Amino acid sequence: MRTLLLGITGLFCSAAALSEEDTNTTMDIYGFAMLDTGYQSKQNDPDWFDVVRPTKLPSFEDEFGADGHWFAGVRQSRFGVKTSTPTGLGDLKTQFEFELFGTGVDAGQTTFRLRHAYGELGQFGAGQTWSPFMDIDVFPNSIEYWGPNGMVFFRNVQVRWMPIKGDYTRLTFALERPGASADQGEYADRIELENIAPHFPYPDVSGEFRMGSEDWGYVEIAGIVRYIEWEDQLADAFDLSGDEMGWGVNLSSNLKLGNSTVRLQVVYGEGIQNYMNDAPEDVGIRNNFSDPRRPIVGEALPLLGVVAFIDINWSDSMSTSIGYSMVDIDNSDGQSDNAFKHGDYALANILFTPVKNFMFGPEIQYGRRENFRDGFTSDDVRVQVSFKYSFSKTFGGE
Repeated sequence: MRTLLLGITGLFCSAAALSEEDTNTTMDIYGFAMLDTGYQSKQNDPDWFDVVRPTKLPSFEDEFGADGHWFAGVRQSRFGVKTSTPTGLGDLKTQFEFELFGTGVDAGQTTFRLRHAYGELGQFGAGQTWSPFMDIDVFPNSIEYWGPNGMVFFRNVQVRWMPIKGDYTRLTFALERPGASADQGEYADRIELENIAPHFPYPDVSGEFRMGSEDWGYVEIAGIVRYIEWEDQLADAFDLSGDEMGWGVNLSSNLKLGNSTVRLQVVYGEGIQNYMNDAPEDVGIRNNFSDPRRPIVGEALPLLGVVAFIDINWSDSMSTSIGYSMVDIDNSDGQSDNAFKHGDYALANILFTPVKNFMFGPEIQYGRRENFRDGFTSDDVRVQVSFKYSFSKTFGGE
């Protein structure tokens, strides 16, 4: 913590020096402090107490205890720095940004989490930022942190080339850090699966093309291809090694209708779950009992995701977002009966911005989970109120 505070102090000192000494480089310091609070009518995994994720809803009756919880947190709060310097090879841009929403081993905690660590010069960029396979502009104007479950949403480490970088038209290609997860399903407790190790010899390859205008919005198509491999390292009678090709196509759009924006996305693919906002494992087990050497094999799971929202600006100080999203998985026959099959997500809000940099408002949220084979479903309804205090300051420039 002390090191981080010293680093932030150094940023402000550098910014002060920048404003006096360098009129070509600009530095933007920005962020917000945000409180989320509200009431959850049902239950979910307590590590995800302040978000709506259908995959984290119960997979059996009362999995996470009693219904009804009041929640509060500041984990959406964010801090970031951007710079831009003109050069003979184009603008040199950097971005460093973090928030307080713990995930992974820090799930459920209020702790520092890296969002962006990225730089670009002209047509080339490298670091961690939005995957070209996703479209961040599909995200609605909501206060629920996690967002639509059927949206492609992944900040990945990558090297990218951007031969077209217009305001409304762009073309991007990237080599991204590979990775995938597997569901061992009905065989999760078998010793034969304990020594299966993932192997990723090639990067994921992604790309996007967007075409649009200021008048009506844009349409975008994106795609990804990925090689998923696993190795059986146990010396026994079985050979459970294998590989699969993952792929996906993502069609998205923002359409301007008067004072409103319609945000749409449809994505379909196989083995792309870890690029989704809320979906389980990329690979499932398929029974293959006719082959005694390989009685089970891995299968890239097909997935369909849909997002449909409308943001309405009633005035400069009041707006509404309403919409629906879903994810549907084509499960493999070796997955457990309570494996995740289908998830629904919906919300509606009315948000107020009485003065610049201050926003607050209520939102009603809904999530639903459907299991694979046992017929069990669970849902959740929440009412959330958030208060967001933003800040930004630009240093340097001519």
